[in-house]
Amino acid sequence: MSTLHVLSHSPYADSGLSSCLRVLGHEDAILLCGDATYALTPSTAARQSLDDKADSLRVFVLDEDAQARNLTLPDWVKSVDYSGFVELSVLFDKVNTWL
Repeated sequence: MSTLHVLSHSPYADSGLSSCLRVLGHEDAILLCGDATYALTPSTAARQSLDDKADSLRVFVLDEDAQARNLTLPDWVKSVDYSGFVELSVLFDKVNTWL
């Protein structure tokens, strides 16, 4: 069963990203939105943990939030708009929002 893991909290303020990476299944994906997009900031521990697993991860980012934070996305991250977020929510069997 595939799960879309939605993260919205800063990786510097809570442990959601590291916890998510530990339980992520091979059919799962991550959607970064809000302050969770800071995980894509180059030269940070959060980015390094994502880079280390980039070959086996499916990572999406809400475009509006990445643009608001002036982030340049790595090529292994796919940007989606709100319509794309809805499509992802339907595509996966479950959606887990990390609070």
